[in-house]
Amino acid sequence: MNLHRIIAIGAFASLLAACQSATYSPRPIAVPQPQGIEGQWTDPNGIISSFANGRFETRTTDTNSLLAEGTYTQVSPQVVEIELTSLLRQTQSRVNCALVTQSQLNCTSSSGSQFTLVRRI
Repeated sequence: MNLHRIIAIGAFASLLAACQSATYSPRPIAVPQPQGIEGQWTDPNGIISSFANGRFETRTTDTNSLLAEGTYTQVSPQVVEIELTSLLRQTQSRVNCALVTQSQLNCTSSSGSQFTLVRRI
């Protein structure tokens, strides 16, 4: 082999080795964390509650049947008041919820029962 061919093969091998040792690591994409109460939440029984533009709904997961509906008011960044009508019982009630983290709501109904909602992602 002539000297030029040996140098070219050596340079190509070095270039190829450099390409293999370099790793591609894409920049992580920042996913915005949900803020406030808007969105869908679920209780331990799998019932889905939705908060959107002052409107509140609770639906079943299996048939998507509407169980309760009403309105909500954000009293402070951490406190939400819900006025709802149960379609099953035909009763009205008020529920106060505390946003303890961006993914957990601790709620107490006007009758004193307590429950927790977890944000659906």
